[in-house]
Amino acid sequence: MKHNILRLPSVKARTGLSRSTIYLRISGSSFPAPISLGGRAVGWIESEIEEWLQRQIEASRRTEA
Repeated sequence: MKHNILRLPSVKARTGLSRSTIYLRISGSSFPAPISLGGRAVGWIESEIEEWLQRQIEASRRTEA
């Protein structure tokens, strides 16, 4: 199975969230956790970020209706 890995700048651009908000939500288990890429590098699995975005969109649409 092929996985695309996103680094923090890409995650920030796709979600519109700041670094501190991303890590705050990770600690609260409301955002996908990064995976270790070795050393001090981490990345996020693109499909997990896309699924999170889709859930946010759906939740937003439900509250507007």
